[in-house]
Amino acid sequence: MNAPAVRELKVAGAFEFTPTVFPDERGVFVDAFQRRSFVGATGHPFVVAQASQSRSRRGVVRGVHFTAAPPGMAKYVHCTGGRALDLVVDLRVGSPTFGQWDTVLLDQEHSRSTYLPVGVGHAFQALEDDTTMLYLMSGDYRPAVEHAVSPLDPELDLPLDLPGEAVLSPRDRDAPTLAEALRLGILPDYRACLALEERLGRQ
Repeated sequence: MNAPAVRELKVAGAFEFTPTVFPDERGVFVDAFQRRSFVGATGHPFVVAQASQSRSRRGVVRGVHFTAAPPGMAKYVHCTGGRALDLVVDLRVGSPTFGQWDTVLLDQEHSRSTYLPVGVGHAFQALEDDTTMLYLMSGDYRPAVEHAVSPLDPELDLPLDLPGEAVLSPRDRDAPTLAEALRLGILPDYRACLALEERLGRQ
C-alpha cells in the first residue's frame, strides 16, 4: 500500500492527504481514502454516515458551512472533477487557532483530500466549470443544525479570486460575519467539539 503524504493544516486537527496517483494508458487510479493513514494522522477512525456530491460552475463559492455541536459533523472532502480552492476555517470558540484558515488546492493532477474535524467550517471556490466535490460526512445532514459564516467577511479575509461578483447562494450571501456569529452564540465550542470527535471515532 502506498501511503499518502500528510500535511497538518494551520487549523488544529485538520489535514491534507496527497495520495500516489497511478497513471497508465487507460487513465489514472488513486486511493482517495486510506483508513490506516487517516488513523495514523488523526489518531481516530472516520465513520462515514453519508456521502454527498456537488457540481459547480467556475466562480461559485460554497460556504463557510458548519454543523452545530452537538450533534457535530466531521468531513472528508475530495474533488472528483475540475479544480477547487478548498478552504478550512476554524470556527471553534476557544480553539488555539480560532479564526484562522488554511487552503488546499483540490484538482485531478494531485487528487488531494481535506479532512475537517468537528466544528471546523468548510468552503470552496470552483476554479473550473463542472467542478465536482465529494463529501464523506460523519453524520446525517440535517438542515436545522446547519449554519454558515459569510465567505466575504472582511475580517476573515479568505483568499478568494473574485474578478467579478461572487456566485453565492442566498443562504451564504446573507450569512453573518464571524463576529456576528460569535455574538449570536451559534459557533461551536472547542472542548465540546473535541469530545464529539472522540465519540464519533468510537462508533
